[in-house]
Amino acid sequence: MRLPPAVIHQTEEVLREILRFTGPADGTLSRYFRDHPRLGSRERGVIAEGIYGLLRNKSVYSSFAESGGGGGGATIRKLTLLGLADAAGVDALGGLTEEEGEWLPRVMQIDRTLLQPSLRSNLPQWLFEKLVARDGQEEIMKLTDALNQPAPLDLRVNSIKAVRADVMAKLAEAPILCEPTPYSSLGLRVIKKPALQNLPLFKEGAIEVQDEGSQLLSQVVGAKRGEMVVDFCAGAGGKTLSLGAAMRNTGRLYAFDVSEKRLAKLKPRLARSGLSNVHPVLIAHERDAKIKRLAGKIDRVLVDAPCSGLGTLRRNPDVKWRQTPDSIVELNAKQSAILDSAARLVKAGGRLVYATCSLLNEENEDIVSQFLSNHLDFTLLPMKEVLAEQKIALDMQDYLKLAPHLHHTDGFFAAVMVRKVPPLVAMAEIEPVQVD
Repeated sequence: MRLPPAVIHQTEEVLREILRFTGPADGTLSRYFRDHPRLGSRERGVIAEGIYGLLRNKSVYSSFAESGGGGGGATIRKLTLLGLADAAGVDALGGLTEEEGEWLPRVMQIDRTLLQPSLRSNLPQWLFEKLVARDGQEEIMKLTDALNQPAPLDLRVNSIKAVRADVMAKLAEAPILCEPTPYSSLGLRVIKKPALQNLPLFKEGAIEVQDEGSQLLSQVVGAKRGEMVVDFCAGAGGKTLSLGAAMRNTGRLYAFDVSEKRLAKLKPRLARSGLSNVHPVLIAHERDAKIKRLAGKIDRVLVDAPCSGLGTLRRNPDVKWRQTPDSIVELNAKQSAILDSAARLVKAGGRLVYATCSLLNEENEDIVSQFLSNHLDFTLLPMKEVLAEQKIALDMQDYLKLAPHLHHTDGFFAAVMVRKVPPLVAMAEIEPVQVD
């Protein structure tokens, strides 16, 4: 069934604003759809997928748009047509000129494996060169081929309300097909992308949308019953909810964030989850006095630090076009400051987990190395040991490093550090031996 010709104009209109890269694409799209309530669900879906298809493949499609036909030059209209053809197929587009009708099928059939690697990667040149220098071109092409595909829909089963096998059976009745995720014991990967909001399972809090990689980050924290735990950069609370369930709704779990808006998004999710051990806390900055009051008292602290988001390009392809080398440097300063502050919370013997959804060493290993060199009271706990403890079947060494082409998750990094127990404290905890 052909799309109305107006869809091309509407996509072009919103794309023009998104390509200014002044803010996240999903926010711009949501605002556009709110302002155009008469758009049907099919049109909204195609417009959104067309935009994301263009953003994933912007380098290649800009090259195609300059290849002649349709008016000359990399016009917004030609980029729009390429994005919509990516989403719905050439035959679904109504309102093409005769010239566009000849040009579009021709360029969409070009064998992309014959393109220059830097072009086919659909990465900014600075980022492509940085990654190739580190890992080699062959590996980076595998990575970028995966990053330029839409992400699957992963769910986490809320273990305090449901069992994975039962949830799979109920979803099959919907009918929604899914399969268990290979690494997370609570994860399900949905075969297609159905609407979940009206499902009883969703309304009752038995399932949450959460990438398998994000689920694994929560697991390596190792939160246990009755502990005091802090999610230092909680955001909308996906990892907070999984930590609370791991604690079996006991102990105290603080969800810190500097954004009132993000914490507000946590509230309905928290209500559905059935958790009562979560305490959202709005903080002004990483040195807030509210943090100081908990210094040295927390068993486990998760720092899911603000980062470039370059590991999430399957979901947020606009991120690669909005980041720059300078913005990474700014993030590095923020990441170090947040990790330093969060470390104050950890008690002797407690665990500090630093995590990002970035692919860059500067945001990952380099931040951890710098932290450990400045905090001699912390030591790295090899991820190999943590994964064995959590019974996660992944082969890692010092760090958790997930990538879409290897693990079919978003790109994630995590390091686990432990605060050393001072010798005097350790000796005091040794039970005295009775001497006759």
